[in-house]
Amino acid sequence: TDSFGLSASTSFTLNVVTDICERADVATGTFYTYFTDKDAAFAAVLEAAEHEMLHQPHLTDDAYDGGPAAMIEAVHRTYLEWYRDNAGIMALLYQVAAIDDHFRTVLRKRGEAFFHRNAKSIARLQAVGLADPNLDPYQASRALSSMVSRVAHGTYVLGEDTPLEVMVQTLTRLWVNALQIPNETPSRPARPGKRRNASRSASERCLERTVAPSE
Repeated sequence: TDSFGLSASTSFTLNVVTDICERADVATGTFYTYFTDKDAAFAAVLEAAEHEMLHQPHLTDDAYDGGPAAMIEAVHRTYLEWYRDNAGIMALLYQVAAIDDHFRTVLRKRGEAFFHRNAKSIARLQAVGLADPNLDPYQASRALSSMVSRVAHGTYVLGEDTPLEVMVQTLTRLWVNALQIPNETPSRPARPGKRRNASRSASERCLERTVAPSE
């Protein structure tokens, strides 16, 4: 966000293009070469941040080998680190969504996309007997994903003082308990490098796309 002069420390609604250009140290003409207005600039920054979140590196072999809980833990850690690094843009998104119908829709659709993505992961777990079959996948995803994003928002935007690992372990255990995933203690995934066994179980294959928190 800094490249466009956008930050959580100032009100986006009070910014004008000249202010943004001054903080970004670019000419106004250069700004209008790429964007029609400040909303377009903000939308571009948000899209770039979203792309980064959705294209994180694949999980390590240890995360796969550790089963569903280890994979959920790894995804939570990645998401929380992303939220920490993009707290400014997330603060601005909530600020603008409160007064602008377009960005309110952007925020809602962002959440829905993650809900549907995670619902598919939960359904795959149910299909191989690794999650409570009585849960509605979408509603379970909506509740659990929202929990993670609100914890991230409270910590990195509102300033609550909670260590990363405390959040990761707590949120992972709540996911595991809520979905009734077979009891196993989450363990921090090791660094990449270990080759995964070529023959994977059905449960491992069903987890190729893992859960990801949402807004």
